[in-house]
Amino acid sequence: MDQQTLEKLIRETLMAMGSDGVTSTPTCAEGRTGLEAYPLSKKQPEKVMSSSGKKLNDITLEGVMSGAIKADDCRIAPETLEKQAQIAESINRHAFAGNLRRAAELIAVPDERILEIYNALRPYRSTKAEMIAIAEELEGKYSAVVNGKLVREAAEMYEKRGRLKQA
Repeated sequence: MDQQTLEKLIRETLMAMGSDGVTSTPTCAEGRTGLEAYPLSKKQPEKVMSSSGKKLNDITLEGVMSGAIKADDCRIAPETLEKQAQIAESINRHAFAGNLRRAAELIAVPDERILEIYNALRPYRSTKAEMIAIAEELEGKYSAVVNGKLVREAAEMYEKRGRLKQA
């Protein structure tokens, strides 16, 4: 892959999603971000931050290639996801807004732990007690309350449908 293609791929990955054809102008509550800010990467790039505090424009191919930009510098900030959620809500895409907020909660969880949890939540992989322990960890250690609630709901459904690991 040549450098120009790599740079384009990295830029596209870091940029927020492009316009989806929505043209209505929503009304937003004071202090909230609405459709007028979409896409954030183009209309308010100074507000697109990584979880390490780097602004979108600070993340360059040169920085990545030199090692000045680390993987953590490319992880989106929860605040940026919240702005995206507010935009989604402004056009009545509440389910998508909820997904963005759940993702924001999970930013604090290390990648390795996310993968462990993912595997533990597959059918027949965990007991109900193990799933409840995961929920408690998400809620207590990472303040991922909504995600913890979802794991608790999954534990209940797995129990009802016979999908729990037998102890």
